[in-house]
Amino acid sequence: MHFKINNQDSGSKARAGAVSTAHGDIETPIFMPVGTAGTVKAVHQRELKDDIKAQIILGNTYHLYLRPGLDLIEKAGGLHKFNGWDKPILTDSGGYQVYSLSGTRKIKEEGVKFKSHIDGSTHLFTPENVMDIQRTIGADIMMAFDECTPYPCDFGYARNSMEMTHRWLKRCIKRFDETEGKYGYDQTFFPIVQGSTYPDLRKQSAEFIAEQGREGNAIGGLSVGEPHEDMYAMTELVCDILPNDKPRYLMGVGTPANILECIALGVDMFDCVMPTRNARNGMLFTSEGTVNIRNKKWENDLSPIDPNGDTFVDTVYSKAYLRHLIVSKEILGAQIASIHNLGFYLWLVKEARKHIVNNTFHAWKNKMVPKLSSRL
Repeated sequence: MHFKINNQDSGSKARAGAVSTAHGDIETPIFMPVGTAGTVKAVHQRELKDDIKAQIILGNTYHLYLRPGLDLIEKAGGLHKFNGWDKPILTDSGGYQVYSLSGTRKIKEEGVKFKSHIDGSTHLFTPENVMDIQRTIGADIMMAFDECTPYPCDFGYARNSMEMTHRWLKRCIKRFDETEGKYGYDQTFFPIVQGSTYPDLRKQSAEFIAEQGREGNAIGGLSVGEPHEDMYAMTELVCDILPNDKPRYLMGVGTPANILECIALGVDMFDCVMPTRNARNGMLFTSEGTVNIRNKKWENDLSPIDPNGDTFVDTVYSKAYLRHLIVSKEILGAQIASIHNLGFYLWLVKEARKHIVNNTFHAWKNKMVPKLSSRL
């Protein structure tokens, strides 16, 4: 993998760059749709490519390991062949599930023992076998195995968790470096900065991760309930420490406003389930603000979902029609809403890139954030 910065905004730390992988190039800043179980929910791969213009999607190690399982993925020739997506894929290591499945797992130095949410069977994830699993899945970008600390947590817990994550990281790196991909192309590996919302811990973790000299770096443990001000403060602190010539990936973030603010702090890559999850519940993101399409006020509104919608989706539907589908629980409603939200997110980061290239990002961001944060 290679990363090149093409432009830097003079009014902020935002940068426009390009990541090259075995399955294609990615223009940054970029938003990555989440395809947890090998699919972006309610969206066909053709729509991801042609309508949404996605350049990279995510898969999840925990979910793919449990179902459909590694034997089938390997027999298919990796996840790209299995799901028909020929562009880059990034896999989360399962560390977030360590956080989210707190009632069914035990964390020890060896790794994490957990029970499957599908059938209750017991499994063990270690730094070593998580690298092996991601090799088998065949992701272009593999993530380190870490613990995502909850918010709030006390300083002692956050410190101990971060130190264990660092020890796990050394084991991940050793296993990654002594193994090779299974499908004839190179894979790359990103460590993850942790440390909760404690500046001293974030600084220590960012310095440790930077010392590893990997091809890219991630920031984890944010967007887990902390105030946005804390998210921005920790992101800025970490970005100022991580190498400038490597891509920075802020995991699990976030709202459109969050994304623009963090681009301004020097982040290059984002992912979040919000656009698809909210879409299925009738929450639409638009260039003018958010729309709860279930509200009766939209029942007879034949205007487009977004006045600029024809710039980021091929087919434009009215608010009234989409409301009818969502209220009627028609599957097409979830599909249209998901395509719209993802198309908007990809449009937003593409617009951000244009403004970085034109050196107008800072003023544009300050104009857009209040609009994006409003409810229509």
